[in-house]
Amino acid sequence: MKLLFIRHTSVNMERGICYGHSDVDVADTFPGEAVAVKSALSGYTFDKVYCSPLSRCRKLAAECGYPSPVIDPRLLEMNFGAWEMKRYDDITDPRLQEWFDDYINVAPTGGESFMEQQARFLSLLEDLRNSGDKCVALFTHCGILVQALVTLRGMTPAEAFTNPPAYGSILEIDID
Repeated sequence: MKLLFIRHTSVNMERGICYGHSDVDVADTFPGEAVAVKSALSGYTFDKVYCSPLSRCRKLAAECGYPSPVIDPRLLEMNFGAWEMKRYDDITDPRLQEWFDDYINVAPTGGESFMEQQARFLSLLEDLRNSGDKCVALFTHCGILVQALVTLRGMTPAEAFTNPPAYGSILEIDID
């Protein structure tokens, strides 16, 4: 099975703000970025197209010719809980340092850890493997692309986060 993980395009958000589960809009550069993604996908025929429920992914899917994808919340970005829409510099939660020290196992207050996100990713992956589909598109977020790199390409989380997938990037992975 061929999986294409497509990261949403740039967002209308200043750097340094936690916005994982928050539904932030795409940046003004969306039209040009979306054309590039659509062009990169033009050679594929998908059995099924999945999408995160957030508008930044749904808009890209629609612009690429998939206005009615299967919406799956397992494709959501990491949930930053009480830290959503706050600047990292303004977060006074003592758990922030714990999270920086061990983001694999520690969750932001009211949010989810890397391992919790991985559990929902693995659930999705199991369903995809059992679907019988041959080629699937998944419009999603950086955290899910990182999960794919770790789970399916054998990278460590540190390696995957060192050069995170860019906005509008496509990660193609063949699985059994």
